[in-house]
Amino acid sequence: MTAVEVSVVLPAYNEADTIEQTVSITLETLASFLPEDAYEVIVAEDGCSDRTPEIATRLANEDSRVRHVHSDERLGRGGALAYAFERADGETMVYFDTDLATDMSHLEELVNAVRVDGYDVATGSRWMPENRADRPAKRGIPSFGYNTLVRTVLRSDLKDHQCGFKAFDRQALETLLPLVQDEHWFWDTELLVKAQRNGYRVKEFPVDWTPKGDSKVDIVRDVFGMGSQILRTFWELSVSPRITREVSLGAGTMLVVVALLLMTQYLDPDRVLAEMAGAAPEVVALSAVVYAVSWPLRGIRYRDILVSMGYRERWGFLTGAVFISQTGNLVFPARAGDAVRAYVIKARRSIPYPSGFASLAVERVFDLLTITLLAGVVMMGLAVTGSAEQLLTALTGDTVGGDAASSGRTAVAVASGVGLAAIGAVVAIVASARTDRNFVRAVIGRLSSDSYADYVAGVIEGFVGDVQTVAADGSAFTRVGIGSLLIWTFDVITALIVFAAFGYSLTPSLVAVGFFAVSVGNLAKVLPLTPGGVGLYEGAFTVIVASLTPVGVAAAIGVAIVDHAVKNVVTIIGGVASMAWLNVSLTTAVEESQSTDAIEPETND
Repeated sequence: MTAVEVSVVLPAYNEADTIEQTVSITLETLASFLPEDAYEVIVAEDGCSDRTPEIATRLANEDSRVRHVHSDERLGRGGALAYAFERADGETMVYFDTDLATDMSHLEELVNAVRVDGYDVATGSRWMPENRADRPAKRGIPSFGYNTLVRTVLRSDLKDHQCGFKAFDRQALETLLPLVQDEHWFWDTELLVKAQRNGYRVKEFPVDWTPKGDSKVDIVRDVFGMGSQILRTFWELSVSPRITREVSLGAGTMLVVVALLLMTQYLDPDRVLAEMAGAAPEVVALSAVVYAVSWPLRGIRYRDILVSMGYRERWGFLTGAVFISQTGNLVFPARAGDAVRAYVIKARRSIPYPSGFASLAVERVFDLLTITLLAGVVMMGLAVTGSAEQLLTALTGDTVGGDAASSGRTAVAVASGVGLAAIGAVVAIVASARTDRNFVRAVIGRLSSDSYADYVAGVIEGFVGDVQTVAADGSAFTRVGIGSLLIWTFDVITALIVFAAFGYSLTPSLVAVGFFAVSVGNLAKVLPLTPGGVGLYEGAFTVIVASLTPVGVAAAIGVAIVDHAVKNVVTIIGGVASMAWLNVSLTTAVEESQSTDAIEPETND
């Protein structure tokens, strides 16, 4: 009996109508150029729901050259191939799609490229100049764009990465498989790219190819799946290796410098100093101390959110993580600095990304709800006293002129929309937490029927589940709500102390307007028109204060500028200190979190 030299794996998912014919043609083609018993055909059946498992079992029983590798659950295309290859016996590993779109006359060339010619990897190509593949536009255009993107971003020398017609040397494949992270449609591309990066010899040759069945762009698979995997592989291969400790610390320092420069660009330092010249410096310093006190409260609140999700961490570490992410928000657009916190807690405490982002979502919703309620309560008071009409006049008339009025009108409009959205989000979260319906699967199922959709749905379900956990826990909901109220009360008190530094008495009227102005200003900052929300905050603050109190426009602008400057400076100082304390930077956080696998958290008492 001749030892098995070639293992052919046929990935099969619900192929009951075609698998028997595919196996028959494969055996016949292999027999035309290989000795009897020198090959095996493995049906890699990936959790099928039709008769494919029964057919594969029968074929294996009838022919010793056929094997059936079964998976109870869907592993994804790449996962099923890797699972079968690990159980194959041949020294040359081959796979091709079961629809036999690639002409089987090329099988001998594919096998012998590895078995005889000594290549580590061989792959068919539909995009080489001499090939004769028939590609309709709906297949050809997306395929051409995808392969161009891979060649450009991942620096691959190949023309076609997704042709389902490949062969591997066993030793090379055993080395490459642990390096491949994707388990779905990107598996082919990642394996080919990493084979090239690791110096393996790869042969690409033209094949005749005829499309089988229908094909369409799948939003989940092609856009979310393949696109995100290209970016992930680019980071892993091209960015991460260049981030040494020295580079990451230097980059983190530079980002802090950029934050300071941006702050001075939007907050004219001469103007800030001029405004502060008329204020009591010791009182301004007191406002900074009071604002700094609110940061441990942010860490404690974040701890309470994570505890409700099953992760116990020390509030000190979490306060540092919040400082780092908020410093990032002064640099990155669209509050992208929030994502840095998810990286930090993943890298330092192994909290999975879905849970990290879910905790951020909960925190943001509570922030918006709290300041919306604060603004709403004061607004009702203004309506009762008739002061609301003064504010409306200021927004529509010339009471407050110039840039402050324009910025203020925009800010109040944005704040109104954000406030309504926050209330809607809370209602939706609480309602969804009280129902057993799975909205995630339903929505994604409408967008995609591909196996990758199951993976994406699982990730999103984890995210939604964590958010719902907090909403469904009455005790956690109350603790986080009280924490949010304290945090934003300190934020308002900071502004009120700045008023005192400018010599204004903190009358009940000014305190109420201060709560309203700070709340609306912070709601307006959600729209990332400028770094750190600088501009909209000052505009909303000025219009509200100047129209509802005896404070003049110039003085109101001065208070707003100093108030925002104090808060940004405290944030940056805290961010720098936290980076040094935790020994991370904004780039280190990203570099240390390459894996997106869910890992059980450590428990810290």
